[in-house]
Amino acid sequence: MSDVTVRRVDFGYFVRPAEETGTGSPRVEPTLGYLIDHPRGRLLVDTGMGSHPDVDAHYRPRRIPLATALKGVGDIGYVVNCHLHFDHCGGNPELAGTPVFTQRTELNTARTTEYTLPELVDFPGARYEELDGEAEILPGVLIVPTPGHTAGHQSVVVTTADGTVIVAGQSHDHATAFTGDVLGRHAGIGVTPAWLDRLLELDPRRVVFAHDNAVWTP
Repeated sequence: MSDVTVRRVDFGYFVRPAEETGTGSPRVEPTLGYLIDHPRGRLLVDTGMGSHPDVDAHYRPRRIPLATALKGVGDIGYVVNCHLHFDHCGGNPELAGTPVFTQRTELNTARTTEYTLPELVDFPGARYEELDGEAEILPGVLIVPTPGHTAGHQSVVVTTADGTVIVAGQSHDHATAFTGDVLGRHAGIGVTPAWLDRLLELDPRRVVFAHDNAVWTP
């Protein structure tokens, strides 16, 4: 669609501790959202990092508040969280009353396990649109389940004048890991996610991520 655009939103960064990186060293990672300007309203993919003393001690986040990150943007009409960990839905309570699209299994997990910060999930004015699989939520905006990081993780596929943009969230920690899976699929080496074929058949021009400034291109 010629009048649909996707742009990055900077929510700050955090420090992933050494025991979580697989490298033996800590790693600083950005926290990124994506704003989709659509004729039917602005859609925000992820809303930044929530706050809790234990979370702050563990990840040492440096937050950019939602209002600052979206300064001058105007009203948000819709929210999509790729999943409901604290660093992806932290600003949801500030958008009370706004429809939040999530996979049903993701919301159930967030409500029934020690999965995230509960106050970021069930807050006054929370309004969820629960999905069971793929759904076109706006013309040219398709939600595709991409489980792995969490059982209910989802990605957002956007048709723009410049081609298809996939906001892959944390389907992969970084673009290099996505590249590895794509090449592994072509070479028939290793185990790649079952949903990878679905993303690639949508012919993405760009794939962007929640914790990496790098962009995958075919």
